[in-house]
Amino acid sequence: MSPEEAPFPGGTMIPREMDAWVVARPGPMASRPLDRVRLPVPVPGPGEVLVEVEACAVCRTDLHLAEGDLPPRRPGTVPGHEVVGRVVARGRDAERLPPGARVGVAWLRSTCGRCRYCLRGAENLCPLSTYTGWDADGGYAEYLTAPQDYVHPLPEEAPAEKLAPLLCAGIIGYRALLRCDLPQRGRLGIYGFGASAHLTAQLAIAQGAAVHVMTRSARARELALRLGAASAGDAAQAPPEPLDAAILFAPAGELVPVALEALDRGGTLAVAGIHLSDIPSLDYQRHLFQERTLRSVTANTRADARAYLDLASAHPPEVTTVPYPFDAADRALGDLAADRVEGAAVLLW
Repeated sequence: MSPEEAPFPGGTMIPREMDAWVVARPGPMASRPLDRVRLPVPVPGPGEVLVEVEACAVCRTDLHLAEGDLPPRRPGTVPGHEVVGRVVARGRDAERLPPGARVGVAWLRSTCGRCRYCLRGAENLCPLSTYTGWDADGGYAEYLTAPQDYVHPLPEEAPAEKLAPLLCAGIIGYRALLRCDLPQRGRLGIYGFGASAHLTAQLAIAQGAAVHVMTRSARARELALRLGAASAGDAAQAPPEPLDAAILFAPAGELVPVALEALDRGGTLAVAGIHLSDIPSLDYQRHLFQERTLRSVTANTRADARAYLDLASAHPPEVTTVPYPFDAADRALGDLAADRVEGAAVLLW
């Protein structure tokens, strides 16, 4: 046995240590909140699998964790929850996924399965839910563990770089589209146009919607038009027609009244982020009267993930990515913070 390797469940030989990035000092990216460290390779527990990481997309939630907007739940957490990799070892009673299976590990890591929310199919509201890269170490590392029941099989043929953003950006955008109650061939407004928004826009356009994008980035507006948006303007601009539904992807609370005012009668605004800056005061007549609705989006269910990944497999979206080597995880987050990323940043091994 090599001194650098150790036997894992099932006798698999795995390195004893791995490279990883941890949130060491939450704060602005300029303060260098991430450290690159050596950690023991985690051992899968009962019902868990060990996944060797091929790629991990960089999510704005990772940025919120690094900068302290999302309070860390444990010190020195490894971020990352849009992971593509392969099963290399299995814990006790983890028999569903064979070694070598290509899988995705997403944000939702576990739920209790017993509370009233889980029992009614709303497991994303489970009070005991846990999350990859927040409650447990995530994909900014060479290996991670995950409960097998929350791991998603992935196709062999698709590049890892293009699959990784689907595991959060795609899935949460899908749920946001459900939450905004867009009618058939309706008019959808999208505020902010990053990783999740550019995938959601394609899904809505494929369903016959007229999509209007509002974003401060000129490059993002160009991408939106190339992907088929009916219009693309500045984030504070009014769309060219009243909206039946809208999704706010930008973590900017000041855009909530802007988006609500752009809704037609009976329209719904879904706020898709886990973190949002303070919302200015709302005027009932201007922003909510005529049965306008404001909704939040709280994570996703496994059913959402399966439904979206099936859709993406049958009709692959155009996934715009910016690849970064694993060594540059801090630079990728810094570029995301500075709005220098078009589409999704992806760490590659």
